[in-house]
Amino acid sequence: MGAGAAALGRAALAAALVLLYYGFSIGITFYNKWLVKSFPFPLLATLLHLLLIFALSALARALARCRSGRPRATLSWADCLRRAAPAALSTSLDIGLSNWSFLYVTVSLYTMTKSSAILFILLFSLLFKLEEMRVALVLVVLLIAGGLFMFTYKSTQFNTQGFMLVLCASFLGGVRWTLTQILMQKAELGLQNPIDIMFHLQPLMFLVLFPLFAVFEGLPLSISEKLFHFHEAGMLLCLVGKLFLGGILAFGLGFSEFLLVSRTSSLTLSIAGIFKEICVLFLATHLLGDHLSLLNWLGFAVCLSGISLHVILKAINTKGEKPLNLNEEASSDPDLELLLHHAEREEEEEEVETIQLH
Repeated sequence: MGAGAAALGRAALAAALVLLYYGFSIGITFYNKWLVKSFPFPLLATLLHLLLIFALSALARALARCRSGRPRATLSWADCLRRAAPAALSTSLDIGLSNWSFLYVTVSLYTMTKSSAILFILLFSLLFKLEEMRVALVLVVLLIAGGLFMFTYKSTQFNTQGFMLVLCASFLGGVRWTLTQILMQKAELGLQNPIDIMFHLQPLMFLVLFPLFAVFEGLPLSISEKLFHFHEAGMLLCLVGKLFLGGILAFGLGFSEFLLVSRTSSLTLSIAGIFKEICVLFLATHLLGDHLSLLNWLGFAVCLSGISLHVILKAINTKGEKPLNLNEEASSDPDLELLLHHAEREEEEEEVETIQLH
């Protein structure tokens, strides 16, 4: 009876955390599409979100320091530029281009194209020898690439410029997560916690993205009534509220992923991600009027089968490995920083148990 109640409690907790993750993840996707309709300056919005995330992560670090009494890891500007700049460069461009693409593409096309990020993650994992070449990985790549082709083939709402922006963002996402994994594996930096990573990367990401904003949005923004030439204070306050909401969603997404992985497992997050994409496409077709043909839906199914195969292979390869192999556990999942933190926490618990035994 007690064991059954405990299992039921764990299942209820996992379900609650999955729903929390869905709320932030799906919410920020539709938020970005909604925002660009009334504020067509996605790069500026991204810059403001980075500032808010930095402020919230600094607050979270301060609260954690007060609670634990231990100082948080802090890198100097020289170390940040030398160690974290490549990851910040790829991360800022990934997020910036992704948000920029919402000016041109539908939510459904964005979701499908963004799923191709796993192809580039696998590619860079192979290049950096974080993954071994296997026939199964080739099949995963073929399924996802084939599904993406079927989804975009003769799509009635296809936009080449937007598609290329998302595809470039997916490519940069592969670079981003690989570099983030390498960065977090350097134990001497002490950046295993995602809050610490966000705190150190946001300023560099802002500096990287600002020139792109100045070139493409600076002049249009200076003559726009959306910010500088507004006629009513209420309109400006409404805009500030919208932008603030985006920062909260972005920060909440990182926290919800962290909670889901730390309280359940990385496999739970991977499976939840698959069903999340189904939910996004369903909502996009019913709420936003995205048009998908039978071939598009078949392409989506093929792509999901490739992602599902990848998740299954990951679960099989990591089953029974204790302690977890940090490279194999983290290298194939887009949320690398969270998985690395989870693996690190398990290793620390095992070390404590060993000390207690002695």
